[in-house]
Amino acid sequence: MNKFWKFQGAISLALMLFVLPACSNDSAEVPGAGNVTTKEVANNAAALDGKTVTVRSEPKSKVGPASFTVGDEKFFGNESILVINASGEPFTLPEDDDTEIQVTGIVRNFVIADVEKEYNLKLDKQYYVEFENKPAIIAQSMALSPDPGDITKNPQKYYNKRLAVVGEVEDIQDANTFTLDEEKLFGATDLLVLNPKPKTAIKDDEVVAVTGVLRPFVLAEFEREYDLGWDLKLKQKLEADYSTKPVFVADSVYPSAISE
Repeated sequence: MNKFWKFQGAISLALMLFVLPACSNDSAEVPGAGNVTTKEVANNAAALDGKTVTVRSEPKSKVGPASFTVGDEKFFGNESILVINASGEPFTLPEDDDTEIQVTGIVRNFVIADVEKEYNLKLDKQYYVEFENKPAIIAQSMALSPDPGDITKNPQKYYNKRLAVVGEVEDIQDANTFTLDEEKLFGATDLLVLNPKPKTAIKDDEVVAVTGVLRPFVLAEFEREYDLGWDLKLKQKLEADYSTKPVFVADSVYPSAISE
């Protein structure tokens, strides 16, 4: 698990200005969240206790049926953090070692009896002995967080899944449509993003975080589902360029605080 984000350490586990929304079927934003590294959770557990945070990190190991650990090997001696899935939705860890995940949840000093009571969970004590009285994240939402090039190189792996992706804006077509730049992976292409309900304007070369669902590009479906306002010229261009490629349909696009 030695892969870094496209912008290496800057984007990997980066702090961002805005709260990313819950990556479940409910796209409502989680109030009060801040973006931190797993190292910060381990080293500042008392200060973060009770606060909602978002981390992007590598899944380390499965602990119980609804729990796993996260951590980043680039931080020497970084302690793995326990994540308890309290989202009410099942989450499958990525099969490969290179795909990071995004977790949004509440930092707690882990005491199994307290967590079970507060979140109406039933946890098997045998899995959690080593985690008692250590920092944990009680997850409200989780999503795979691959690089743009990973997605375009192998879209079948990600179709119809909720994702959280960070990348640099390139080739803005209109207020609803742009691409995320990919320069890292050989054979990969930029990722087309369709943002049906933009809340803020984006700029070329801006680093953004995007959450949504990956779909095949089917123009007729998008026209039926969304009021995009594409003119004929843009429709023809997009269909010519992306008819055999994936499109990331966003429910949220947020500027990142970190530049390339």
